[in-house]
Amino acid sequence: MELKANVIGAGLAGAEAAWQLAQSKIKVVLYEMKPEHHSAAHKSDNFAELVCSNSLRSDDYLHNAVGLLHQEMRLAKSLIMEAADKTKVPAGGALAVDREGFSAYITEKLKTHKNIEIVHKEWQSLPKAEDGLSIIATGPLTSDSLAQSISQAVGGEKLSFYDAIAPVIYKESIDFSKAWYQSRYNKGDKYDYINCPLNKEQYEAFVQDLLDGEKGEFHDFEKPAYFDGCLPIEVMAERGKDTLMYGPLKPVGLTNPHSKEKPYAVVQLRQDNKEDTLRNMVGFQTKLKHPEQVRIFKKIPGLENAVFARLGGIHKNTFIKSPLLLDNYLRLKKEPHIMFAGQITGCEGYVESASIGWLAGYFAANLLKDKEPVLPPRETAFGCQLAHLTDKTDIEHYQPMNINFGLFPELEKVQTPNGKWRHLKGADKKAALSTRALEACERWLNENT
Repeated sequence: MELKANVIGAGLAGAEAAWQLAQSKIKVVLYEMKPEHHSAAHKSDNFAELVCSNSLRSDDYLHNAVGLLHQEMRLAKSLIMEAADKTKVPAGGALAVDREGFSAYITEKLKTHKNIEIVHKEWQSLPKAEDGLSIIATGPLTSDSLAQSISQAVGGEKLSFYDAIAPVIYKESIDFSKAWYQSRYNKGDKYDYINCPLNKEQYEAFVQDLLDGEKGEFHDFEKPAYFDGCLPIEVMAERGKDTLMYGPLKPVGLTNPHSKEKPYAVVQLRQDNKEDTLRNMVGFQTKLKHPEQVRIFKKIPGLENAVFARLGGIHKNTFIKSPLLLDNYLRLKKEPHIMFAGQITGCEGYVESASIGWLAGYFAANLLKDKEPVLPPRETAFGCQLAHLTDKTDIEHYQPMNINFGLFPELEKVQTPNGKWRHLKGADKKAALSTRALEACERWLNENT
């Protein structure tokens, strides 16, 4: 019997998923609504369209997590990485590409593959079981009709149309001579929150910085859709200088162990991942430009040396609550004939989206052949991406995330020349994480693909 699958959407995730399925001798019908319909962000009729030439970011696989993901995808025979390497242009340590050449290369590869049929059609509702196994890879600007169908299937509260993202900081970069662990009124676990105190002068300067800081602009297809439970921090500041003191920066129920002086305001950082290597700045969703965020937020006591795993932002984005809705193979739990891939799952970034497309193609090919897929090792970039999408530790606060080293399991301690044991830090730590990941990834691929 001929094995078949549908892939809906020919962005980076859909293109990668379709390629991996086709290479596994699965017949694929790849649906793409262009050229009949274009989203507001798309200009070309080709597949896998990029917004700018350096969208794939750093290629340093030893010291940058996205570079590591590049390298794992190369090992996995990724079409996206093949196209990037074929069309790259000089850009120092970044993997920049000729955008038109990149998309044209992928489009040609997919259109000429003997196992892929291209259908130019806009899907307006979720596929039914009789349509066969289908991968939804329609990206952050999923059409209104399909988004409505997804919403009906999963429940409206489990589908988001706007990102309101707060910055995330590597915990090891926080200065605990100024910051401390404590939950308000000592409720729950004391380690749930890290607190950074501000006196009156620091608070007032912080508010002024928020008001004066340079903000990013919305795209033409985006409209600010704020609601009071998730206002940008600078919008809260515009409502009055004391607004933040009665909101996310309220100092009540907290005692600074480093000073007898009561904090005038307190910035709290919530645990952001299971390993507790990342901390989320509570209530700090923002449209401040990235350099402004770094400049302003590093003035907060305890965050002077902060290293950001992710900076804040607010933009239009369609994504589901994957940890609640999807199984480990990216299938919709209630309707397992439907899989999701790419940014609609809540990964952030082109490379991350493509990697989830690769995983969806790998999982689908195995499932169609009645083989139980072997999950990528947790210490790989593939495994970290999948863990972010399926980890149920904090479903309530689930938000899209770029790949970063804070998502990786901690390394074992190493012994120093003086006999003491410590964790690696900085460039040494990144290189060790990358080396471990690539070794594990290569073993996994050799055994399972």
